[in-house]
Amino acid sequence: MATLQKSVRTSLMRTLAAGCLLLIALLVQEGAAVPISSHCRLDKANFQQSYITNRTFMLAKEASLADNNTDVRLIGEKLFHGIHMSERCYLMKQVLNFTLVEVLLPQSDRFQPYMQEVVPFLDRLSNKLSQCHIQGNDQHIQRNVQKLKGTVKKLGESGEIKAIGELGLLFLALRNACV
Repeated sequence: MATLQKSVRTSLMRTLAAGCLLLIALLVQEGAAVPISSHCRLDKANFQQSYITNRTFMLAKEASLADNNTDVRLIGEKLFHGIHMSERCYLMKQVLNFTLVEVLLPQSDRFQPYMQEVVPFLDRLSNKLSQCHIQGNDQHIQRNVQKLKGTVKKLGESGEIKAIGELGLLFLALRNACV
């Protein structure tokens, strides 16, 4: 009987300790938004398909040849500034959705045949991330996304070309953040 009580007590202590660690982690984050991780994930296999990976990078390369603005980087350190690692998949979901709707669809007649193959692939990734949300305040994420959108809009068509030219970076950032 004493052994059973000791075992139950040890189990309860472990559970209590785990709960305390979780509470401390949340306090350290100062209430920062926490992603619902099961929905903010993509399967590694999405990024291991050599054909579509090649097509994505070929599309980016072709567009980058038409990009004459080498001073601006859309997907880089500034985009991730102030974003916790656990929030980056949600951030990249926002960037992906913007890229699909505001950049790739208006430019869909260009950069063929790559565009007609890459857009459906990226759309599938977007659909897989459709349930990816964060709990709490996401203003810091939206602020970074708005800066990216503002830069693209300010540059006009050349901003759209730049965004297409950075599809390789988008692909890699999605893989790094969501796998």
